[in-house]
Amino acid sequence: MIDTTFTILLGGMLHPTDRLKRAVMHSRAIAADGGMRNATPLGLQPELWVGDFDSSSDLAVDAFSDVERMPYPAQKNLTDGEIAIEQARLRGAKRLILAGALGGERSDHALMHLLLSVALAAEGLDVHLSSGTEEAWPLLPGKALTLDLPKGSLFSILGFSALKGLSIRGARYPLKDFSLAFGSSRTISNVAEGPVTLSLDSGDAVVLARPYDMTGA
Repeated sequence: MIDTTFTILLGGMLHPTDRLKRAVMHSRAIAADGGMRNATPLGLQPELWVGDFDSSSDLAVDAFSDVERMPYPAQKNLTDGEIAIEQARLRGAKRLILAGALGGERSDHALMHLLLSVALAAEGLDVHLSSGTEEAWPLLPGKALTLDLPKGSLFSILGFSALKGLSIRGARYPLKDFSLAFGSSRTISNVAEGPVTLSLDSGDAVVLARPYDMTGA
């Protein structure tokens, strides 16, 4: 078991694709409220189940009687997902896979997960977000990021600020030392030609990829 890799099971949309199953294999897991329903499809046995349990009332508690529960009141200052992440860090997490972090009914939660991933990466954690069909990674200044994306699959770069010195290699539309204005759509819907390497001089961004989407091929 890789003791410092934790999968955080969140309640957003999740498709248990082979790619996601491989990513979480052998990781430790913590479920955030309704994210517990994603444990079995991914072949994971969480060691902790946290939250106010308002989105898991349909789950049979008896089916998870061997999982430690950590209840929180509904009126709290953190989301169940952030509580789960805090618990993973207390247990020594250095790499986080946020499964179920993208899509679903709550756009505010999905956006918060993207923003939180940037903050966590700035603190030195390796963070990967996935719904199974979509994946995301923080892109921070001074640290090259290489992604093993299938040839022909789509990916985009979303800037949370103006970006400077953006470089993209291994893509149909490469860039070198490019300045991207905040809010620009210039880096939407690029196409991987194999492994993609990205780097940035200043600014904060995330890379959002669709490894099973070959519509740009």
